Amino acid sequence: MDISKVDRYVGDKWDDEIVPQLVEYIKIPNKSPMFDADWVKHGYMDDAVKLMETWAKAQPIPGMKVEVVRLEGRTPLIFIDIPASNGGSNDDCVLLYGHLDKQPEMTGWDPEFGPWNPVIKGDRLYGRGGADDGYAIFGSLTAVLALQEQQLPHARCVILIEACEESGSYDLPAYVDHLADRIGKPSLVVCLDSGCGNYEQLWCTTSLRGLAGGNFTVKVLEEGVHSGDASGIVPSSFRLLRQLLSRLEDENTGKIRVDGLFVDVPEERLAQAREAAKVLDTAIFDKFPFLPGMTPMASDLAELVLNRTWRPALSVTGVDGMPPLASAGNVLRPYTSVKLSLRLPPTLDGKKAGELLREVLTKDPPNGAKVTLDLEKSSSGWNAPAQSPWLTKAIDSASREFFGKPAMYMGEGGSIPFMGMLGEKFPGAQFMITGVLGPHSNAHGPNEFLHIPMGKRVTACVSRVIAEHHQASLRGETTGASVAPDSGDRHGGHGCC
Repeated sequence: MDISKVDRYVGDKWDDEIVPQLVEYIKIPNKSPMFDADWVKHGYMDDAVKLMETWAKAQPIPGMKVEVVRLEGRTPLIFIDIPASNGGSNDDCVLLYGHLDKQPEMTGWDPEFGPWNPVIKGDRLYGRGGADDGYAIFGSLTAVLALQEQQLPHARCVILIEACEESGSYDLPAYVDHLADRIGKPSLVVCLDSGCGNYEQLWCTTSLRGLAGGNFTVKVLEEGVHSGDASGIVPSSFRLLRQLLSRLEDENTGKIRVDGLFVDVPEERLAQAREAAKVLDTAIFDKFPFLPGMTPMASDLAELVLNRTWRPALSVTGVDGMPPLASAGNVLRPYTSVKLSLRLPPTLDGKKAGELLREVLTKDPPNGAKVTLDLEKSSSGWNAPAQSPWLTKAIDSASREFFGKPAMYMGEGGSIPFMGMLGEKFPGAQFMITGVLGPHSNAHGPNEFLHIPMGKRVTACVSRVIAEHHQASLRGETTGASVAPDSGDRHGGHGCC
């Protein structure tokens, strides 16, 4: 492989085609089904699919098949099958994954930006979905094109781009089962939907947290009443909700109180957390838009990494039952509801965690209040299998060649449900989970951006690893992953998200 040629080819492709395509993609408000119940009627998902399908079909890859697969009642999926080339094997397979659905708008965007208003400022492309995860299909195909441009061999490649990831990938198991024979047995899975600790080297994800959460409601009255008349007699629904949440979380430290929601962290992951802390230093928390004077939840940097990747943590992401301040009268409200997002350690069983969460919050409610927890998600996380020596070497070489620095490994705090499902379906597969969501990129929030140089380098690194996969296959160092029976639909959860 001529590294300089790959670098140049990928850079030109991004500048001439990918960035313009992403600009058009960002304009489409194709929110994930969880956030747009009328997504079929609105047609935005189909618009995004058409944009990507049209670009993919225009790429000069001999024998490539691009298909939009549609199962009844489900979001569409883009399936791309690229035959082996220049002496590569069709018996082996590299599976590349991404998604095209988006998180909702969120408030707080700077005046010059907006979720559906693409803006290029310096090296950044602002707007919803460019980095999470619109670039995945373009990066995946460009990685293959860079190999074919030099007539380098590669195995058969399959690309899956789903449209339900931000809603928990609940449609994906049906598609994987439907396409099982056409997918084959991948020995390498590449996922372009993860994060990076900085923009200076390649980062690979070693684990993903699970997620349990839903709508938690405490109701005390049939209707609102005069607060002067009722306060002191009728318990406040907000106070009772706060009291119940204290069963789960220490309000002073943020530490989860329930022992059953913790796991033993593997020694390898502890070592990787310490190394990541050394490399990132205060960037571990500097990347967040803290207010002046605010401090993180711990002073030990390695502990912060572990808090984010291997320990349970609670967030309240929404509230109902409270009127806006401008229209809040002197009323003791009948109920308070909050949306809970409880991140789970990667190896904790998500279903059991959800059951434990329900028991902790709803058992023996104070004052006989009506307490309900509507669990919307209860998904397990993922811990990467032991990495083959060939892949470790390939990833590090790619990082040194295209970034000039060694590769780094760290867990991520979010979830990618597809990884857990694939880990069960293809237990022999190796995983390269990487992405462009780095400091300040603010996925899911306001002012989300794609760091364009990072996108280019990650694409080049993937190309290098696919090339090395072929060489490893010739040496007998890759093995086709056997298909595990009955993967089921156990990995519904929130995306990475």
